Amino acid sequence: MHSADGPQWVVREDAGAAVLAALYLRQVLGVRHPEGLPGLRGVESTAVPADEAIERQWEQLWGMTVEPLAHRSDIPLELVEGFDTLLALPIEGAAELRAAAVPHAAAAIAFARSVHTTHAARSGPGASYRAYASAIAAHERQVGRRAHSFELNVQVLPLAQRGLWWIGSITVAVTDGLRGDVVAFDSAIQPIIAELS
Repeated sequence: MHSADGPQWVVREDAGAAVLAALYLRQVLGVRHPEGLPGLRGVESTAVPADEAIERQWEQLWGMTVEPLAHRSDIPLELVEGFDTLLALPIEGAAELRAAAVPHAAAAIAFARSVHTTHAARSGPGASYRAYASAIAAHERQVGRRAHSFELNVQVLPLAQRGLWWIGSITVAVTDGLRGDVVAFDSAIQPIIAELS
């Protein structure tokens, strides 16, 4: 983050367990949204597309999970049985997704926690700051000015296809393999930094 005397930027990097649980459900339930985002490695996909109600309810869950401040529910939320604190759905209007999700709770939780723990063990203190500070400094040199203030959330995910995708207005998903490749990640994050700053 820049000092208080100039623009500030905040980049939060995580392999969020709630995001991973939602993506696990997306894959096993046959949800197509968000279009273009590949599936998770090591998770079986259903050949049957989700019905319209589940698709719509999952999209609402996705928004609340990825960017909760921008996608608040007008209806009180209730934790879904078996998901600990990783999955909460509105008490009304999400019955189909709740019923479809419960049988997958144990597998979704195990997958999400395993990936989250692996990411936390690999990302040492300061490592993510250095990666983004370098990309921002390169952008500043290129445009000849300090970066404007911005926020960016980065979800590092075990997706089946290597790349980087917008999954919210200030959130991107990046594959763990790309994130681990310093040179390739720097090139991939540059356009994101340029767009935000």
